[in-house]
Amino acid sequence: MKMALKEMKKNKMRFFILGSIVFLVSFLTLIISGLANGLSQDNAALIKNLPDGRFYMAEDADQTYNLSKIEPDTQSDILQKYKDAVAFSIQMGFLNDMHDKQKSVAFVTSTDSSHFEKVNKGEVILDQSMQNAGINIGDTLTNNQHNGEFTVIGFAEHSKYSHAPVAYINTEDYKEIYQINNMQLLFIPGEDSPQKVSDLHAFTKEEFLNTISSYKAEQMSLNMIIWFLVIISGMLFAIFFYMMNIQKLGLYGILKAIGVKTSSLFNMMWTQMAFITVIALGMSIACSQTFNLLAPTSMPFHLTTETTVQLSAVFFLIGFIGATLSGIQIKKIEPLQAIQQGEM
Repeated sequence: MKMALKEMKKNKMRFFILGSIVFLVSFLTLIISGLANGLSQDNAALIKNLPDGRFYMAEDADQTYNLSKIEPDTQSDILQKYKDAVAFSIQMGFLNDMHDKQKSVAFVTSTDSSHFEKVNKGEVILDQSMQNAGINIGDTLTNNQHNGEFTVIGFAEHSKYSHAPVAYINTEDYKEIYQINNMQLLFIPGEDSPQKVSDLHAFTKEEFLNTISSYKAEQMSLNMIIWFLVIISGMLFAIFFYMMNIQKLGLYGILKAIGVKTSSLFNMMWTQMAFITVIALGMSIACSQTFNLLAPTSMPFHLTTETTVQLSAVFFLIGFIGATLSGIQIKKIEPLQAIQQGEM
């Protein structure tokens, strides 16, 4: 421990550069992770906020919810058999505000369920982002495919779909707008929900989210960047300590010659790695959490404590592996050989 800290004190600039790089890479990773989570919420908060369970759509819909039509008899049987089951539909559309300006929304309607907002005919509940856009309770909105008006009776938190605010409307209003009588999807909450229902294709929540093309492509791209940055950080640790070890072969030879164990040299390296990583991660976490608080509400940024802890653990593990791999040469080197190489 003392030997490790003494070396760090002697070579301040060298370790400062490594710490700065680890800080920048980890900070960038946390920011991108926050953006990935934020975009995920902005794209599919309606689905993600539902409890665990299974989603069902027609088998001939080719895993595309827009093409799915649940037969009324099947819907009735499922709703009677499972008391918490719900049938619902989602369609993209628009509403005209008081100034006849169009607002893109995702219309959602459902059977009676505690998991979806309940509204009467002619009423609408909107995502809270619409309130920030100037719409208030009591306002009347219209739709070109609907003969009547919608009265705003409330706002729901974190209800978005396909980056559009959700508009909960009554089933009768939904049928009038889209001229369709069938619901698109069934949802049965609970881990014990059936894995197979006749003529329907079952999906877990994650599987259903991946049927949303924009969600899958978006998350795959961002997650690929995140893991690429994590791999880069591991390579930085390995390269840095490898170069350090090459320069200190003579010192290692002397230390091994006077009886210092190889395990002690590894402990010195691990101590240096841990010291640098803890400080760099601490600074990057503080900066990312500050950014999380100061980011504008319009920015889809959502960095959870769970994600932060997971990424920090991954960075620490990667740093440990990188430093260990670079130190394998210490175990193999003979004291006399190391001293001779150091003299050269």
